[in-house]
Amino acid sequence: MATLGTQNISTSYPQVLKTFGSNIVGSTLAAVSSGDEAGVSALQISTTGVKSTGTFAVDGAATFGSNITASTGTATIGTISVNTATIGTISTLNGLSVTTTATIGTARITGSTGGITAINYGTSAFTTATVPTSGSSTGTFAINGLGLNDIVNGSLNSIGSATGSQALSFFVFAKAANVAGYTLCNVNNTTISTVPAGTIYATAMRFTS
Repeated sequence: MATLGTQNISTSYPQVLKTFGSNIVGSTLAAVSSGDEAGVSALQISTTGVKSTGTFAVDGAATFGSNITASTGTATIGTISVNTATIGTISTLNGLSVTTTATIGTARITGSTGGITAINYGTSAFTTATVPTSGSSTGTFAINGLGLNDIVNGSLNSIGSATGSQALSFFVFAKAANVAGYTLCNVNNTTISTVPAGTIYATAMRFTS
């Protein structure tokens, strides 16, 4: 209070913070304001909680209890940087929604011995291919972010849609950085299989122990 020590109360009270209105701090949230209530802050306080109606920023470590709840709309966690933020359990009833990109260093499922460090997804148009008896057809397509050690799973939605194509196996693998390869194998050994145009769908996952 040293900066107020030489001032009269009548001229210095606007510099003092108080709760808005005449009520003392109680169980109902009340905004913090200047002494003359000319300025009302976004911070609200009560004996049971604290609320910000504007932007809330923490420069140091922030510790949350058991949950982060949005009473209405969406609870959004933007960017957590500098230090480490640990989230014990993420529980959602209606899905986890992020408007842009949520980045998690390593995600680990309870009980697992390893974590997921990257998941990437890609699609590619597939043109008609004829796979000879006991033969194969190969090709490549892009998956942005794909690494050579990633586990890749994929499917081709036009397999089985025409006579003769039911006897094919479809394999997807990491061929190079950002490039996936595929192989269509004819396991029938008796019939030449023609696969119509379709779409390849693939997911690449990267794990760490």
